[in-house]
Amino acid sequence: MKLSEIEIGHCLPSLTAEPISRLTLALYCGASGDHNPIHVDIDYAKQVGRSDVFAHGMLSMAYLGHVLTRWVPQERLRQFSVRFVAVTQVGDALSSSGKVVEIDMAAGTARLEITSRNQADEIKLSGEAVVALDA
Repeated sequence: MKLSEIEIGHCLPSLTAEPISRLTLALYCGASGDHNPIHVDIDYAKQVGRSDVFAHGMLSMAYLGHVLTRWVPQERLRQFSVRFVAVTQVGDALSSSGKVVEIDMAAGTARLEITSRNQADEIKLSGEAVVALDA
């Protein structure tokens, strides 16, 4: 993406993932090495006061990362941070998006607001990223 083509308010193409399933959680558990039983063992979840397992926060963050790297190559990502706002439940279909909120012409970067929301439009993650753009 060229710096000259971007302006404040530019929206990145959003990504809506398939609803989070127990299979998704089990596969992510194996791929990430995060074997916390709160994400895959319903008996354990109930034992600690939850009604069900819930998604790994980093899985939700990965969807946001995918939005960013579909827009610019990974090597242009300069900063990527999120705040986990609410638990992502089994069955949630996350829609992840980003919007340019600041352009630094001298540095050749754009700062973006990024969010993931579920099908009820509840924010699950919010954050920001800084990406380098072509001159």
